[in-house]
Amino acid sequence: MSETAERERTLASRLRIAIVRLNRRLRAQTESSVTLSQMSALACLWRNGPLAPRELAAHEGVQPPSMTRVIAALEDLGLVYRRQHPTDGRQAIVELTEAGDQRMEQEVSVREQWLDLRLAELTDQERDTLSSAARILERMAR
Repeated sequence: MSETAERERTLASRLRIAIVRLNRRLRAQTESSVTLSQMSALACLWRNGPLAPRELAAHEGVQPPSMTRVIAALEDLGLVYRRQHPTDGRQAIVELTEAGDQRMEQEVSVREQWLDLRLAELTDQERDTLSSAARILERMAR
């Protein structure tokens, strides 16, 4: 393996591990009875607004039957509700309840406060570097 390939493999490994660890630390900031897949669906609805279950499944990259179970669990928790589709009576639209919206606001607030504290510990140059890295990571994630 060439030196460049080895360096890139190492960078890929370091980035993967750092992102997983940071994500784990961010998730640990809130005590949650909501599973990761449920939280991901909530976040998708929060970002995108009301969606049909099939659209939500497509956004989340899961099969519709799996999303049906996630939606049912979130309904039981009072975080989402289904209403009739405005143009297709055979379909439903899934939407956040007020409690679901508040839950997402709280999750984001707590995690961003924790991250703000960690960022405050860094130098200006380190924060500038992370700002550049964030733009690159956002582009990679698209």
